Amino acid sequence: MGTEEQIQKWADEAEEGYDVEELKRRGRGRPGRGAEPMQVVAVRLTAEELAALDALAEREHLSRSEAIRRALAGYAA
Repeated sequence: MGTEEQIQKWADEAEEGYDVEELKRRGRGRPGRGAEPMQVVAVRLTAEELAALDALAEREHLSRSEAIRRALAGYAA
């Protein structure tokens, strides 16, 4: 499966929603960042928005998620 197909599969899966209890039983995922459980939020981005996000994340040595969290924290402040 190519990269685009895999990304689309993951996006489709995220939009359908996850069974949190099933994920906990399987032990998938990484540990939470804080005391409270984190939530996954699916967001659709254009190719240009995704390229800008990736460029920012690479420039700042961040993951996509961390770049988005920082942008939201700056916006909400």
